[in-house]
Amino acid sequence: MTKPLRIGIAGLGTVGASLARLLQTKADTIVHRAGRPIELVAVSARDRTKDRGFDASSLAFFEDAVRLAGEAEIDGFVELIGGSDGVALESVRAALSRGIPVVTANKALLAHHGVELARLAAENGTELLYEAAVAGGIPIIKTMRESLSGNEVSRVYGILNGTCNYMLTRMEREGLSFDVCLKDAQDLGYAEADPTFDIGGFDAAHKLAILTSLAFGTEIDSGSIYVEGIEKVTAEDIAAAADLGYSIKLLAVAQRTDTGIEQRVHPALIPAAEAMAQVSGVTNAVAVDTDLLGSIMLAGPGAGGDATASAVLSDIMDLATGVVPPTLGIPVDKLQPYRRARMRAHEGGYYIRMSVHDQVGAFAAIAARMAENQISLESIVQRQRAGKGDKATAMVILVTHETMENSVREALRAISDDGHLAGEPQMLRIERLD
Repeated sequence: MTKPLRIGIAGLGTVGASLARLLQTKADTIVHRAGRPIELVAVSARDRTKDRGFDASSLAFFEDAVRLAGEAEIDGFVELIGGSDGVALESVRAALSRGIPVVTANKALLAHHGVELARLAAENGTELLYEAAVAGGIPIIKTMRESLSGNEVSRVYGILNGTCNYMLTRMEREGLSFDVCLKDAQDLGYAEADPTFDIGGFDAAHKLAILTSLAFGTEIDSGSIYVEGIEKVTAEDIAAAADLGYSIKLLAVAQRTDTGIEQRVHPALIPAAEAMAQVSGVTNAVAVDTDLLGSIMLAGPGAGGDATASAVLSDIMDLATGVVPPTLGIPVDKLQPYRRARMRAHEGGYYIRMSVHDQVGAFAAIAARMAENQISLESIVQRQRAGKGDKATAMVILVTHETMENSVREALRAISDDGHLAGEPQMLRIERLD
């Protein structure tokens, strides 16, 4: 029989422990499908004695992940530590430098150092695989690197953060506040004690940067992504969007334009009838627009021990069979520099929520300011009143036709300067994805 592929895992958290269990419990299935055994021989973790649900008695244990990567007798190194720098980065560099292939689920590492690591892998005649780094168990990396290799991609977009999607789904279905949904997400382990990375849109941005490189053959540039989180989305926005026939999602979009590649992450109103609007809970979804296939969409669990471990295992199986395409879809020396596009007008317009002082002439003045900035209004609706007398306010919802973001912001500044607003307005893009 062909000699085993010896694997070392650095990081035995939820995903690492799940992967270790899979390698042991599915050993017979793996050898049948890969054509050779895959053996876990070495691990690295903070606590050597912790019971993680698999037999670790015969494994070499390394307190230092960098030593495991640089010295252990392994044929593949799996990095599940996390973080864009530090031990994760140094251990991956150590493995690649000695020609050991690396499998990682670390989107932050790839978003910041992906091109460097791809070059290091190429220079040492080895591989860097990362199916689990984007959208958990969804096989989007393999799809884009292999199945769509003959297609020209014009746009890739999706829901890439399960925490945000879970919260927005609860807000929509149950009318709960942002704060209540965030606490529930934290209690369930979907969000960290400091949730900024998720709800601020940065997790989705890291994943989008990787997809952009695969889609357009450019170097990874996570610093050029326009990022807005969901912190300012309220239950009132969710309800108003539903009444207008939309669902609010944190959307990640990368598309080719006349001026370059546009990358953005932000909450957006999506027509409720569209497939992306119906992706609920912690589920992730990615859609790719191509010249030959048209548009395809993949959806599934975006996180979780078994789902992510499944994606890691698929990469290890590729190492075992020897079927591994270039790290970023094309040879690293063929990648083009990333050229950032100017943000364009967003087809479908904008949703605007304002708390307006309930005074005679306020509505007419708002409409006039919009007209001054060449903004055509599709609708203007007063939803509710609050307070009495001089302190009375009305919630006003505007939906614009296609326009430029600068024009909307200029109009809102003028309306605020006129003294008509009680508080900051809310502005969300409307995305028609078909």
